[in-house]
Amino acid sequence: MRTRGKQPDVPAPDRAWSEILPGLWMGGHEFRGRTGQLESAVVREEFDLVQTLLRMPGHGPEPGVEHQVWPIPDGPLDGTQLAGVMRLAQAASDALDAGRTVLVRCYHGYNRSGLVVAHALARRGHSAEEAIRLIRSRRSPWALHNELFVEYLRAGLSTARLLEELAE
Repeated sequence: MRTRGKQPDVPAPDRAWSEILPGLWMGGHEFRGRTGQLESAVVREEFDLVQTLLRMPGHGPEPGVEHQVWPIPDGPLDGTQLAGVMRLAQAASDALDAGRTVLVRCYHGYNRSGLVVAHALARRGHSAEEAIRLIRSRRSPWALHNELFVEYLRAGLSTARLLEELAE
């Protein structure tokens, strides 16, 4: 399994966040700016809903912006963590239906945010393969490089959740 912690050669993205579908954005807490230096991605009031999977102080959003926080590792998830991912994807999809803009973020905006966004896309009728392809084309080829998360998506998060709970 490849994750950020085990793959230090994973490059930082070249932008703070990327639009995957109209109104649905995916991003992280740091990116490589125009100068080539790492910069902090600080959310202010650009989005109506911000979902954070890795909380880092000082990265926003501003008070008054709806902020849902569900810290999960960039590694194996238990049934409770998978259920939280599913709830976030539902909330993101509901917000889009209401015409709101959504940012789903983690460290680089590759794996954890990709898992939530891909499940939101699946809820909207995309196959797992379509969702993965779309995310990689719009965010980065490095998006969803965590092979376990790709396996979760291919199996379906409901199925993955049941299997994780049976294994506990």
